[in-house]
Amino acid sequence: MAKATEQTNSPVLVSDKVRAIALTPVSRETEVRLDRYVELLLAWQAKTNLVAPSTLPNLWTRHISDSLQLLDIAPSAKIWVDLGSGGGFPGVVLACELAKTPGAMVHMVERNAKKAAFLREALRVTDSPGTIHLADIGDSVDRISGPVDCVTARAVAPLHQLIGFAEPLMKRGAKALFLKGQDVDAELTEATKYWNMNPHLHSSRTGGHGWIVELDQIERRNQSATPDGTRA
Repeated sequence: MAKATEQTNSPVLVSDKVRAIALTPVSRETEVRLDRYVELLLAWQAKTNLVAPSTLPNLWTRHISDSLQLLDIAPSAKIWVDLGSGGGFPGVVLACELAKTPGAMVHMVERNAKKAAFLREALRVTDSPGTIHLADIGDSVDRISGPVDCVTARAVAPLHQLIGFAEPLMKRGAKALFLKGQDVDAELTEATKYWNMNPHLHSSRTGGHGWIVELDQIERRNQSATPDGTRA
């Protein structure tokens, strides 16, 4: 972990952290949790590709702030489901912030065993509320029992497929918040071939071409048509 600690304290990453905290302010308690998470991620990154190496200098703004901003769209949400959590964005970041909220829980679905192991360790070292589901997304959402306030995903699949994965949770009242990039318009156009929906777009606070697609209700346009990657 010595090298990871050195990276964490590098001037470039410290400067990026300052920008990130300004964009998405957090309590000192949450900041400490996020520091532990970042140090762990940098240590594991050497052996497991958790994030694109090119994004490491902007880890705080590119990944952590990008994840934290979801909480401002759904401030009362306590129970989250993160589809395809990968390196923990947004799942672990949300859990770090929600650690101070009684009854909070973040379900993280990840099919890669190494990444799932990382996610478990991240929850342990940050003492954050979450549970890891080692499974394919399509095989797991139906198994998550109890109420769910929000379902989210980041860089996992095209929007029309994500909606299909999230459909069982949204039918139970969950809001969907999907982090998307500059191709969001094309993805929305494709999604409307399969779904009736009224999306609300939020421009990412971290700049660039990022967007958050907010969906409260969806309905299949054709009950017999199933987008690739979803269940009939």
